[in-house]
Amino acid sequence: MSVIGDLPCRAEAPARPGPDWRITGLALALLLGGMTYIASTVAVHQAVLYALGAALGLVLFHAAFGFASTWRVFLVDGRGAGLRAQMLMLALATAIFLPVLSQGTFFGQPVGGALAPFGVSVLVGAFLFGVGMQLGGGCASGTLYTVGGGSGRMLVTLVFFIIGSLLGTAHLPWWLGTPSLGTISLVEEMGLPAALVVQLGLFALIAAATVVVEKRRHGRLEHGGAGLPGQGGGRRFADRIWRGPWPLLIGGVVLALLNAATLALAGHPWTVSFGYALWGAKAATALGVDVASWEFWTWPGPQRFLAGSVFAQSTSVMNFGIIVGAFLAAGLAGKFGPLRRLDWGSVTAAAVGGILMGYGARLAFGCNVGAYFSGIASGSLHGWLWFAAALAGTYIGTALRPRFGLFVERRRAATA
Repeated sequence: MSVIGDLPCRAEAPARPGPDWRITGLALALLLGGMTYIASTVAVHQAVLYALGAALGLVLFHAAFGFASTWRVFLVDGRGAGLRAQMLMLALATAIFLPVLSQGTFFGQPVGGALAPFGVSVLVGAFLFGVGMQLGGGCASGTLYTVGGGSGRMLVTLVFFIIGSLLGTAHLPWWLGTPSLGTISLVEEMGLPAALVVQLGLFALIAAATVVVEKRRHGRLEHGGAGLPGQGGGRRFADRIWRGPWPLLIGGVVLALLNAATLALAGHPWTVSFGYALWGAKAATALGVDVASWEFWTWPGPQRFLAGSVFAQSTSVMNFGIIVGAFLAAGLAGKFGPLRRLDWGSVTAAAVGGILMGYGARLAFGCNVGAYFSGIASGSLHGWLWFAAALAGTYIGTALRPRFGLFVERRRAATA
């Protein structure tokens, strides 16, 4: 069993709800209406990215593919199915990304990887993010798809994630002056073949380590899935695809392929957190804050995006799509609704966690998607630093969860 947010999400139930056609219909209207609006007011290309985001949201929801709970479950209970799925996802993405990025084009489209400096800013930012995602109950992508699934608590996390992201843009110029080794690309340092071997070897070692830990702790492995689509209960293939649940490994494979599609269509890998910063800057500007005078927002890229539509920036438009795609998935699965009842401890943790994630993601040049997933798949050494620092933050954040009354997996006997 895996856990998303604060609740177990793969427990088998005797009766499975049918699709909620009101939610499904509304989600389809938002998807198709949004694509039409974006294509007519911004660009057809942006409408395609919106649809790609929706596909990501559907996969994330049906596979319950989280990062916060996956890391916590491994640290506390020794279950490693989620981490193994992430290693498979990273391995497939790396095998696609590194050859493509070394050429500089993908199907004739110029592309660039998620490369960023390796330094103190990433170390501190990723650590804060790791703490924050345990208190907030999800990561950057997890926040989006659980909001799409109807979680009121994760809506609180999202609001404060946006606030933290905006604060991060105010302070990032200072953090850029902290010690750094600069951007280090494994492909440039080692060459393509060696970089591939090193990365794939590290993924295999991490996956193997989770197997050893889990077998020692429990005596057997849990694979984090409900069977391959089309298996189990005589359900049809199409029904399993559209209504879920999906095995974690299948989810990881599809996410890697959709990230590759993002690289081809957007010219850069999948990212999430800059969209939050942009939303925060837009909201603050509407409230009369002179965000445009902040140093970060005077840089050419951020300045251009702040002046344009939220649908004109690729990360932002895909984030909207992820929410809608998860909304659709929740309707198809008949699972739309709050994941847990709100209380002051939970709301406080969501607010603190959201601010830490937003602020940390800005300092670390990305979140679990932009820095960890896309950064490592791009061969950027900062992605590995992000992984190590966020894992350390996860340990601290997990220890803090009971202070807010949040669920923590209890260690089970090795024979369980």
